[in-house]
Formats: sequence, C-alpha cells, structure tokens
Amino acid sequence: MDKAAIHYFWSHRIRPVKVWYLLVPCLVSSAVMVAALRGNNLHMLDLREKVYQADQANGNVEGALQDLRSFVLTHMNTELTTSNGVYPPIQLKYTYQRLQQAEADRVKTVTATVYTDAQHYCEAQIPTGFSGRYRISCIEDYVGSHKVVARTIPDAMYKFDFISPSWSPDLAGFSLLVSILLFVLLVVRVAAGRIAKALSK
Repeated sequence: MDKAAIHYFWSHRIRPVKVWYLLVPCLVSSAVMVAALRGNNLHMLDLREKVYQADQANGNVEGALQDLRSFVLTHMNTELTTSNGVYPPIQLKYTYQRLQQAEADRVKTVTATVYTDAQHYCEAQIPTGFSGRYRISCIEDYVGSHKVVARTIPDAMYKFDFISPSWSPDLAGFSLLVSILLFVLLVVRVAAGRIAKALSK
C-alpha cells in the first residue's frame, strides 16, 4: 500500500473518528462495569447473610443456600471470601450444633429406656431380694450389651464453597466486553494517528 492510499485511508476512514468518540464511551462502559461488579458482590453478601440468619434461626437454610449457590455460580465478582479467612467460607455452625445436640438427646433418651428395660428384665430374671443388690450385675450386663453409641455427624456436609465464573452474561460481563473492545479501538486509533503522522513526514 503506497503513501497516497495510506493517506486516503487515514483521512477518510480513521481521522474522522475522534479519540474522544472512543474515550468517553470507554470510560462510561468501565464505570458501568465497576458499578455492576460492585452490585453483584453486594447482592452476594446479602444472600450470604440470609444463609447465616436462617442457620442461626433454624429457618429455611436449604432455600437460602440454594439462592446463594445459584447466584454465585452465574455472576462475576461473587467470591465467598470472609474477613476471618475461614475455609470453607460457608459453615452452617448452628445447624451442625443442633444436629449434635439432637443426637446427644437421642442417646440420653435411649440410654434411659435401656436402663428401665434392664430393671424390668432383671426383676423378672431375679425376683428374689428386697434391696435388688443381686440384680446389679444383671443390670450392668444388660446395659453393656445394649449400649447406645452416638452416631458421628460429618461436619463436611455442612460446609460449602461456591466458585464464581471469570465471566458471566450479565450487565457486568457485557460492560466488560464493551470496555475491552472500546479500549482496543482507542489504542488502534491512537496508534494509527501516530503512524500516519510519521509517514507524512
């Protein structure tokens, strides 16, 4: 391509596109992107707080958790980091404690029933003796053979972490693409201007 063709292309195709035609929309799009990314993060924090509240109040934890999961997995800038650095970041502490307490209560109730059953069983087996001292070993053997063991509740089932995507098809994602495109065009426009000026010398 000769200088005349380059000059014509510059004068009629590139030069009419002023730098500020690209700079202003790029800045606006970037501002929209920042606001959208911040909005995504704030909404994630709100959903995360609802999970914590449901966990503490014994509310609909599964529903709150599902809302948080769905949002994080489909929106940029929604990493579930916490200020105290705990990992995994979502831990259903109160739900887990309630389950542990329920299991402890179950063991206590069943153990009490076993002792009652042991007394009835040993009274039938050893009906003699007013003080019941002859039945002690019988009761101990019965309780030992019917010992109640607390079930282990794996805490991993109550800890969660969701990874947000690097790009998402929402306002933040599309404004990011527009910003990148406008920035590339801006760089090309500035570079073309410098090249044309250098060739015109």
